[in-house]
Amino acid sequence: MSRAALSLSTVNRAPAEPLFRVLAQTAAPILRAFTKQDWREGDKLPRTGPLIVVSNHISNFDPVALGHFLVWHGRWPRTLAKSELWQVPVIGWLAASLGQIPVERRTVRARESLAAAAAALNRGECVVIYPEGTITADPDVWPMTGRAGTAKLALETGAPVIPIGQWGPHQVMPGKKVVFPRLLPRRTMHVLVGDPVPLDDLREARDSPTAAAEASVRIMDAITALVGELRGETPPAERYDLRSGRRLPRDWASEAPQ
Repeated sequence: MSRAALSLSTVNRAPAEPLFRVLAQTAAPILRAFTKQDWREGDKLPRTGPLIVVSNHISNFDPVALGHFLVWHGRWPRTLAKSELWQVPVIGWLAASLGQIPVERRTVRARESLAAAAAALNRGECVVIYPEGTITADPDVWPMTGRAGTAKLALETGAPVIPIGQWGPHQVMPGKKVVFPRLLPRRTMHVLVGDPVPLDDLREARDSPTAAAEASVRIMDAITALVGELRGETPPAERYDLRSGRRLPRDWASEAPQ
């Protein structure tokens, strides 16, 4: 029996908001009915303690597919998401009620989301970040350059960073606009967990932009390698940069805040 078919009480007894648990129990049968789960290397995900999960961003369905995986592996995700979602009826209420973290992108207040994320880590929670900051614009749907905020959070808190590659959610909700999910035919949600990203050697120089840039490159390299494995393809040598509108050498890293 696959892990996705197990009951929530069997796979996750960690404390969470009652609404979060009810929502997970309600959504899981629907997800199993309309999608397939190809979950790999889930044992690499720590079940307790502070944790930063980083993943590629390919669809508005990502938080649903990745959240399903994380909850069924014992972790309740606190996902950083654009603050505009908090203005959407029902969705905004749910995001606030479930302890998700709003990000006011392209503003000075974007840094407040990192403080909220650090507080969640101090409580031993699982923080989920899409380091690209938005759904990829790469023409072949590869991960883009990462933003420095994720790297800075990792260096400042010392929390382990676990990379996850995913593939499939973009077939349910393609593009950047929120659209009604394409649930038939059933799509497979591929999730592959990698080893922790090695960052210890950079933490002494964590206030240096160079350290944050290098950490960002390592994080995106780890994610991209996992995506390549899921796709059975070799990732491009260069990485798409949203601000430049083209692919740049992979060791280039944005210093813009998350």
